[in-house]
Amino acid sequence: MRRAGIWAVAACAVLSIAAGGPGARNAGPRQPRPNIVLIVADDLGYGDLSSYGHRVLKTPSIDRLATEGLRFTSYYAASPLCSPSRAAMMTGRTPFRTGIETWIPPAADVQLGRREITIATLLARSGYQTFLSGKWHLNGGLDNARQAQPQDHGFPHWLAFHGWAIPHHRDPTNFFRDGVAVGEIKGFAAQIVVDEAMGWLDRRQKDAPFFLYVAFAEPHSTIANPDRFNAMYSAYTDGTPDPMANADVPPGNIAARGPGEYYANVAHMDYQAGRLLEHLDTLGLRENTVVVFTSDNGPVTTDWRQWYEVNLYGSTGNLRGRKGDLYDGGIRVPAIVRWPGHTAAGRATDAPAIGYDLLPTLAAIAGVPVPADRAIDGEDLSAVLSGTPFERRRPLYWEFDDSHGFHFAIRDGRWKLLADEAFGRARLFDLDADRFEIVDRAAADPAVVKRLLAQLRDRHADVMSDPLRPPKTGGR
Repeated sequence: MRRAGIWAVAACAVLSIAAGGPGARNAGPRQPRPNIVLIVADDLGYGDLSSYGHRVLKTPSIDRLATEGLRFTSYYAASPLCSPSRAAMMTGRTPFRTGIETWIPPAADVQLGRREITIATLLARSGYQTFLSGKWHLNGGLDNARQAQPQDHGFPHWLAFHGWAIPHHRDPTNFFRDGVAVGEIKGFAAQIVVDEAMGWLDRRQKDAPFFLYVAFAEPHSTIANPDRFNAMYSAYTDGTPDPMANADVPPGNIAARGPGEYYANVAHMDYQAGRLLEHLDTLGLRENTVVVFTSDNGPVTTDWRQWYEVNLYGSTGNLRGRKGDLYDGGIRVPAIVRWPGHTAAGRATDAPAIGYDLLPTLAAIAGVPVPADRAIDGEDLSAVLSGTPFERRRPLYWEFDDSHGFHFAIRDGRWKLLADEAFGRARLFDLDADRFEIVDRAAADPAVVKRLLAQLRDRHADVMSDPLRPPKTGGR
């Protein structure tokens, strides 16, 4: 742990010199530290953008971001569900270290505890202004004073909702502003989130860099769209759009009307993301702002498992599995980074990366050391962003009770292994030859299975012995 922390501090110091940080006294004029905008979609699949191969959906704003930046083709969420994935993005730590093992239901006694250090906290301590607009889902409720809230994790001001928009994306009633319930807000969730983000950009202090976290509700269920977006995809809708409301019991209007409304939901999110990007341009912030776009986990496909998933038609790009699975369909997600002057426009990379890489990477970009007093599982991807050679020090690692009876997954280069909690049942896939995880290579390559199982056991033991891991963790 200590070695990893020292390595990361050294890497950050080098990047700080390159960026005009404290060590760059003889390196020419000091350059301002870059602003950072992190945009996270909710349940957006690997194949849900036209820049990732969707044949119907048009997502021009995010596609333009890809043509102007770097597109990852082997980027993974740290969990196939939202709360643990977001905990990993915020902390740089695999989510079981934080005690967030699955999604957090309302009123649950689970939280991202105050001992965890988020990227927002790191940046705020170093002089960045920070703001959250959108989904939090890292505790049991934004009105729970006993649990850590966004202001305890680096966001002194925020507008957020717990886990999903209620009753659906139109006129939501469950937003909180700085801990105070707002009540119904007229409009649609994505528009509300972007309006708030743009307003904050306008009123922020202009003499300090900023970190803006924009977390959409879309396309998580239950969906609702402006009429003009529904009309764009009406050819794919059977009947009249009729949003289902979140409720304790299934509503009476559950119907499978085809993918048109789902397509409209993604298209509306893309439009609102475009508004935000255009506002950055209008304010003259484009050239010194790093924009990261990604998703928290894989999509709900037509393999519906809950009533509130009916009428969702997410695409994994034909990868196996879906949200809730450790197969790639549940965890491989789109990721795009635009950093003018640093990321070459229109390039793609197949370098394996994961959500817990965000903290060390963004910290390095800002010239801020990562915490040296705890295990940081993520790795600095600055080399990938600049197009220089990069080799991971440790394989990608997942722990989650998925819907197929697996609990662990590990990816080391071309190899990916799935295993149950007892390390007894295992499946091995060669992703270079079999990206759809069809052919189980466990019997043909027992030495690889043995090696990866040993690595899984070591990583699991390290996570379980983490001194910051809460004694109680959340169940399903």
